Amino acid sequence: MLLRLPESVSEAQECLAEGAVPIGGATLVWAGWQRDGFPEQAMSLRNLPEANVIAPGALGAAVVLNRIDDRVPEVLRRAAGSVGTGAVRRTATVGGNIVGSTLRCLLPAALVLDARATVLERDRVFETDLAELLAKHHLLVSLRWRDPVASSYRKLEGEAGGPPPFVVAAAVHDVGDGPGLLRVAVRDGYEVLADSAPCDAGPEQAIGALRDTAVGTLPDAAWDVVREQVTELLDRPEVG
Repeated sequence: MLLRLPESVSEAQECLAEGAVPIGGATLVWAGWQRDGFPEQAMSLRNLPEANVIAPGALGAAVVLNRIDDRVPEVLRRAAGSVGTGAVRRTATVGGNIVGSTLRCLLPAALVLDARATVLERDRVFETDLAELLAKHHLLVSLRWRDPVASSYRKLEGEAGGPPPFVVAAAVHDVGDGPGLLRVAVRDGYEVLADSAPCDAGPEQAIGALRDTAVGTLPDAAWDVVREQVTELLDRPEVG
């Protein structure tokens, strides 16, 4: 297998045109390749500058999870820190986790940040939302967002061999002259739900509004976790 390491967008597009398979950190595809056979060409974005950014409001798809630090919001930093073991976080990438994984531990965090995806095709680079990114399995270059006022992330303990542990992510956004906006996303099993509610009048108002959304249809035990997380976040001094 030939591994190609493009250093520019045009080189990456050339690799795609010639049939190279994007691999992310290869933590998810390697076992399958060992079983089914390796492609003739693979491509990693680890040398592409646009895919390696870590900055306020931006995170590259080729960034390995253990490099994610306080330049990004708490919700995204904690989500990355919750993935697998230290060995996994040293090789797994942002793009591989969000697009290539069925677990998608970073997805709830990206959703509550209202992140947009910059994606690469053979003939263009463009921005889209996360729904299209996942539905069409685009090649992710980076995520971009407007930093929230505050954010939080919680993953419950999982059972060995059981379903993925429950995850709740939340973020409060300043929307200018309007009321503050709370965004909440959960991973319940393999399903991800996301909704929003006004939060200028405090936790009870926000929780009541969320109860009328898809997030509010969660089983009681999961809803209790959401309620606790929202209350903790909205009671923070920086939010009030």
